[in-house]
Amino acid sequence: MDFTLSEEQQALQQSVRQFAQKELPDLARQIEENDEPPSIELRKRYAKLGYLGVNLDTRYGGAGMSHLDAVLVLEEIAKISMAVAFPIFESCFGPSLAIAHFGSEKMKNEILPQVCSGDIVVAVSMSEPGAGSALTDLTTRAQVKGDRVILNGTKRWCSGAGHAEMYVVYCRMAETPGAKAIGAVLVPKGTAGFSFGKRDQHMGFRGVPSADMYFDDVAVPVDNILVPAGGFGKLMDAFDLERCGNTTMSVALAQSAFDFVLDYCQQREQFGKPLVDFQAVQIQIAEMKMKLEAARLLLYRAVVNAEKGLPSIAESSVAKCFANEMVREVTGKAMQLMGGYGYSKEFPIEQKLRDAWGWGIAGGAIDIQKVNIASTLVGKRFNQRAT
Repeated sequence: MDFTLSEEQQALQQSVRQFAQKELPDLARQIEENDEPPSIELRKRYAKLGYLGVNLDTRYGGAGMSHLDAVLVLEEIAKISMAVAFPIFESCFGPSLAIAHFGSEKMKNEILPQVCSGDIVVAVSMSEPGAGSALTDLTTRAQVKGDRVILNGTKRWCSGAGHAEMYVVYCRMAETPGAKAIGAVLVPKGTAGFSFGKRDQHMGFRGVPSADMYFDDVAVPVDNILVPAGGFGKLMDAFDLERCGNTTMSVALAQSAFDFVLDYCQQREQFGKPLVDFQAVQIQIAEMKMKLEAARLLLYRAVVNAEKGLPSIAESSVAKCFANEMVREVTGKAMQLMGGYGYSKEFPIEQKLRDAWGWGIAGGAIDIQKVNIASTLVGKRFNQRAT
């Protein structure tokens, strides 16, 4: 095993870092203040730089690189803010990869080049008012009628709702109970009968819109079926890669908070000396660094072992769970070390702490990941419904 990045990967990391630190901070501040998502112009710029679809095949406009390369790109952008990184997250770890792995050739040729060019963002819609962690309880239905698929139902907590141009919608496609009836359909924004509710207001995640989505006899071509009934396992396999994107966002957020507070502790003086000269501060900084490095290695293991395929549920769940807990701890320690300045909106730590808390909810809550981990250890699925 080699734990060092190649020269090419180091060069990629450095070039993205230089771009991000020079070009994105002002934009990130505007997004945080205005709570508006990144513009299509920024997406187009990412496309020209090769940041969209880093790990998608070159046949579809991607860079044809590895998942680890995509992690390196996403982390450097996400250090600036999660909002400016979100188009990259969706193109490299979101539903675009489900399309790449399970979509028809026709679907891949139609959708993925538009993702890589920045013309569209594809969002995933899984949860419903009565189906979050218990995803197999979803009730949104998709019925095939001739050459059309008709969708009816309500979805909730879709990141990108109302802003993304395309949605991978998890739905019930047969009368069979549980997971066996679940598949996924691709639904374009603007389709008749497809509408959005009032935009959600969250503690963090500003610039990443979320809203209820309503399907009232929404008809799309049968070719828009990504995975038919019985394909729930495939959808979850693809979601293991999305967990790695979530992990990357957590690591980037924690790293940026750590970098800021490390510099702060060397500049800020109390009792006539820098904060970093106090042993209690040194211990806190060391603990933050240890957790950060451990999270990054767990992430790298998951994506490197997957190569260009899909990571295992065990490795992706371990990485996500650890990173989600780590980012909450690191941003919390950073705020405590800064005292009142950390709590002030004049400094970035309060925003980072707000955003940090969301990653342990999005993409499968922390405790659900722990159930997944236990399940893989004993080789069986646990029935949460049993009394």
